[in-house]
Amino acid sequence: MILDFLEWLSGGPRPYAEVMDVWRTSCPRLTVWEDALDAGLVARRAGEVALTPKGRERLAGAGRP
Repeated sequence: MILDFLEWLSGGPRPYAEVMDVWRTSCPRLTVWEDALDAGLVARRAGEVALTPKGRERLAGAGRP
């Protein structure tokens, strides 16, 4: 599911509010947003969320754009 999240962000930064609307969860088993942020795969800057170089590498390593 993290790869799905990273792929969703791969087109460019998205507003933080949109990311939270789509990906926030209260289920302790589905911590996609938190896991990606903790792993340094995404970063939040100036109200936007974007892939980091590490996130792009993770996508490329999985054969995703």
